[in-house]
Amino acid sequence: MSVAEIEAPATAESYLEDGYTLRSWLLTTDHKRIAILYMLTITIFFFIGGIAISFVRYNLLEPQGMIRSAETYNRLFSMHGVVMVWFFLVPAVPVTLGNFLLPLMIGARDLAFPRINLLSWYLFVIAGCVLLVALYAGGVDTGWTFYTPLSSLYSKGHVALAAVAVIITGFSSIATGLNFIVSIHRLRAPGMTWYKMPVFLWSLYSTSVIMVLATPVLAMTLLLLTFERIFHVGMFDPTIGGDPLLFQHLFWFYSHPAVYIMILPGMGVVSEIIPAFSSKQLFGYKFVAWCSVAIAVISFLVWGHHMFVTGQSVYSALVFSILSFAVAVPSAIKIFNWLGTMHKGYIRFDSPMLYALGFIGLFTMGGLTGLYVATLAADVHLHDTYFVVAHFHYVMVGGMVSAYFAGLHFWWPKITGRMYPEMWGRAAALIIFVGFNLTFFPQYIVGYLGMPRRYHTYPPEFQVWNVLSSAGAAVLAVGYLLPLLYLTWSLLKGKQASTNPWHATGLEWQTPSPPPTENFETTPTVTEPPYNYLPAEALDRHA
Repeated sequence: MSVAEIEAPATAESYLEDGYTLRSWLLTTDHKRIAILYMLTITIFFFIGGIAISFVRYNLLEPQGMIRSAETYNRLFSMHGVVMVWFFLVPAVPVTLGNFLLPLMIGARDLAFPRINLLSWYLFVIAGCVLLVALYAGGVDTGWTFYTPLSSLYSKGHVALAAVAVIITGFSSIATGLNFIVSIHRLRAPGMTWYKMPVFLWSLYSTSVIMVLATPVLAMTLLLLTFERIFHVGMFDPTIGGDPLLFQHLFWFYSHPAVYIMILPGMGVVSEIIPAFSSKQLFGYKFVAWCSVAIAVISFLVWGHHMFVTGQSVYSALVFSILSFAVAVPSAIKIFNWLGTMHKGYIRFDSPMLYALGFIGLFTMGGLTGLYVATLAADVHLHDTYFVVAHFHYVMVGGMVSAYFAGLHFWWPKITGRMYPEMWGRAAALIIFVGFNLTFFPQYIVGYLGMPRRYHTYPPEFQVWNVLSSAGAAVLAVGYLLPLLYLTWSLLKGKQASTNPWHATGLEWQTPSPPPTENFETTPTVTEPPYNYLPAEALDRHA
């Protein structure tokens, strides 16, 4: 696939112009419009979760808590966790960028099952409405993990309603994953073999396998929890014959692979951006592609490292520890491949590249500190401290959100047909990177010193680190608000985008911006490998 040097004439209406009515959007089966609907929905949940954590950081300014009620504090961090994990982090990249780009990247007119794709969005919206009802009625106080017996016996929150919301969104994930798998298998353009697919598609495929295989376990687990809470069936409650450790085994069997539902698509985004802004072939393409598959497979075998302090067998814990180290290997290979791609490259520090570099830095920090909590002796001390909170956020929020913004800025001209102000994009990327480190690096320190997470109050000697963290959260909030403002501005006054403003490869860059409803006038034929970039000298002449 060569760089599209000639502007393709817009002979067909773009997907944005093909019917303006609300009905045409709510009943659409166009994957691009469904991606936009998802994007608007998860943005709402992102800010709901952000507001909740703002109150949490406000509370932690003082050792005795600025919010006097510990129960209110518990509900706030639970609200933040449930909303952000299940309604932003898990779906963010697959259902937005994945939905929009997958058919374009494989040369198809749509996904394999367009109506199921629309149904998945409606399920997601229904799940979100159920969750908002639960939050409005009083919320939950169990954290996003719904640990028993707190959730089944002692909690006074609306646990069952929140669990039902997560179950429904699980069905939405399964529908999306099934659609992606079938589409990649059956709808690839002529000539597009597996080794001619962009790495982003390999990442989406691996993610979809996790969605389809792991999500039913979560749904069954939360369904059992709901039955136990409502009908007092003994599953996890020890007072009626249940086993709370069974809940942890089932929950983490899904939830650790779910980490890679969040991060694998982000890795795929970065694998598209690094070659484009380095003007080089992706170094070690096959290694990067197969590492996505390796991560998906190994991720099913490491759930026990969340349970080192539960009294499980030392030998079982040792096996889980070794496997947890093993899953870091394919992730590290990807990072070295990205660095190898940039080596001696013609690097352009545009907004997508800055976000991608931020992803590499934050994800590397989160991955390296993950080795500490995968170590038996270290985890005994670090378990359930703020060290784990920092590790989780460096990987999931610092990494995944940076990748999401990188992809959003990279493909924004293709999605909207408009360019955004580059200066503001670069400023936001830098502000987010600085604000994130100021927010979460102090949490590594207080966690190492022994401050437990999810506590309403803390010893006074930890106050300076918490004040720094809360100040960083304010900077981070500014960084997250900026893209909302300038991307919205670009929709109204942004410069018209060309077909291929980044001189990138890939079938999606050979359609008009924004693409027509049917994507391609004729089915394209793929004759070249992906990432067939021009050398730096030719790119200079081209520019």
